[in-house]
Amino acid sequence: MSAEQQEVLLIDSNEYLKSGIHIGTKFKTKYMENFIYKTRPDGLSVLNLKKIDERIGLAANMLSQYNPEEIIIISRRENGWKALKLLNKLTGIRVITGRYPPGIMTNTNLDTFTEPKIIFVCDPWPDKNAVDDAAITGIPVIALCDTNNQSNRLDLVVPCNNKGKKSVGLVFYLITREYLKKKGILASNEELKEKPEDFMEE
Repeated sequence: MSAEQQEVLLIDSNEYLKSGIHIGTKFKTKYMENFIYKTRPDGLSVLNLKKIDERIGLAANMLSQYNPEEIIIISRRENGWKALKLLNKLTGIRVITGRYPPGIMTNTNLDTFTEPKIIFVCDPWPDKNAVDDAAITGIPVIALCDTNNQSNRLDLVVPCNNKGKKSVGLVFYLITREYLKKKGILASNEELKEKPEDFMEE
């Protein structure tokens, strides 16, 4: 990457590479082909860093149009729990870690009924019940998608390795930082006190 490209990324490209954010799976769906830069000799797909970075920025932009209580971020897989708990603490955005309680967005009789204006899922496959509910209620869905994910019913796909603890942690570190900047809570040149590592599961 040239120095010129380097400047426009949300974080140093080495940080991205170190987290393995760009390493996909051996399977690729038709939709995700657009984000794939190449296939390695061992068959793993490699995602395009610039597109990953661009989409993280777009996701933060989209979220910044909403107040924290209007957003829910969901992760069935454990690799996102630590990141989401810290994101919740720093931004006030609601998170659901572990099993998504069915019907909380569609069944008005539930005590836990909630009406978010947008949701964000860590993986549209394990988190598909939440994606289904969002489709019923007509609210936008942002999703982290690996090379093997389908993209139907998603409004914004953020291509990345959504199975790796480091890569998921790094995505939510950036989402937290950019959301706080766009909301004016952090100055545009300010950094979070927390480091990307603080968002990563051990």
